[in-house]
Amino acid sequence: MKGSLTGKVYLVGAGPGDPELLTVKARALLDRAGVVLHDDLVSAEIISLIPPQTEIVNVGKRSGLKKITQNEINERMIAFAKRGLQVVRLKSGDPAIFGRLAEETDALEAADILFEVVPGITAGIAAAASLRVSLTDRRSSSRVVIVSGHPSGENENQEKIDWKNLVTPESTLVIYMPGHDFSRLREEFLAAGLASGVPAVLVSQASTPRQQQYCTRVGEMHKLPPLPAPAILLIGRSLERAHRRSSAENLSLALDEADLVISAK
Repeated sequence: MKGSLTGKVYLVGAGPGDPELLTVKARALLDRAGVVLHDDLVSAEIISLIPPQTEIVNVGKRSGLKKITQNEINERMIAFAKRGLQVVRLKSGDPAIFGRLAEETDALEAADILFEVVPGITAGIAAAASLRVSLTDRRSSSRVVIVSGHPSGENENQEKIDWKNLVTPESTLVIYMPGHDFSRLREEFLAAGLASGVPAVLVSQASTPRQQQYCTRVGEMHKLPPLPAPAILLIGRSLERAHRRSSAENLSLALDEADLVISAK
């Protein structure tokens, strides 16, 4: 990229939260960064890897909890780069998946600042890995649809999602930011023609020690609990194995608890 002869900005994917899932390049950039501007959802374990002499700035901007605008983030990246610093803009997951990458690269290009994009493992892929399932099992799913479950940022008047054009029997849906109104999503999916028996799995904080997951089916989605962000909702026939495994584990746990009760008597 054409740019100034001062600093450089690296737009780096921090992955889903597990420090071991950082790319080698991402870790090297953190080690030699002059300043790190990070999202709220970047895990504390990854932030702790940044050397103590490095300036760390939280530029978190979540729905309903905006501490800083996107323009202010852009201005800070540019200002630090013009001071000759190596700037790491650290984003949860992958910068190109709902990470405002296009807006930030547009700003950097307009300011004639050198930059580079370093990909990371996105949360949807990490969630599938944690469940030990394939999103593209050729026996049941030939495509993956990645979508945001609700309007975010400044674009809160965006059109309602047209699920009818996204939902097909051979699709696996990977829904970021699904919110907590699972009753509404259930009704929208059923109205779009999705069968009530299709597996649905909600995964929270994938890859971290705080990971939680809840397996259900589309027709029972209204019973999903509100799990902490970042959460991913996976829907599709390719998740049937995860659903069966969860049912078997729940049965085993129930039998173990019954044995304890009998033993206690």
